[in-house]
Amino acid sequence: MAEQVSGYLPGWHVRGATLAGEGAVEAALETIGGVRPLIYPFFMADGWFVRKMLPQKIRSIQGDSFDILPPLGLDPAVSAFCLDYLRNAALHEDLQPEKTTILLAAHGSPSDPRPRKAVDRVARFITAADVFRALHLGFIDEQPYVAEAARVDGSALCLPFFAGRGGHVEIDLPEALAGAAFPGRLLDPIGLRPGVAGIIAAALARSRVSRPDCFATSLGSGPARTCLR
Repeated sequence: MAEQVSGYLPGWHVRGATLAGEGAVEAALETIGGVRPLIYPFFMADGWFVRKMLPQKIRSIQGDSFDILPPLGLDPAVSAFCLDYLRNAALHEDLQPEKTTILLAAHGSPSDPRPRKAVDRVARFITAADVFRALHLGFIDEQPYVAEAARVDGSALCLPFFAGRGGHVEIDLPEALAGAAFPGRLLDPIGLRPGVAGIIAAALARSRVSRPDCFATSLGSGPARTCLR
């Protein structure tokens, strides 16, 4: 993803890292020297990882010399991106949108309302477009669970509101859909779709105007930036 984002931002220094990778964040930050980095969370909600764990991790390395943008899932452009993806998927599957039910599958949280709010925003946008027969929300970690929301009749598509392929997308979702006899196709998670890198790059580019202090120091031919997941 970092390589794709850098293709939209000539002169920028973009690096990727995962919180799960031991030493990955430290290694990514080392490549930018003593520059104040801008962190882009490759997450679908501003839950615990984004609000607590990520800042704590960066602070342990950088002190307070860093800035964090809102995560991918909160970008207003993501709602329209999801709608376009679903329209194209219906066309590819030779489905009539007005007769097709959409299952928007997300992680959710039993203790934090933020993950649900993020996907609710997208669901409202898609519903308001009045393109599909219906839209159901299903969650891995809260009610209504995917296995319940997936009990639909007729044409259907399931869009995982996830940044990538992890255990939830590879294992939990297929099992839940199979158990519910979901009649449609499980699509690729939204974070893996071509074009997501453009959304991230646009957000980073906007930050250059709104946060000029982050660009006071540069590395090589352009500003140093780090894109973290």
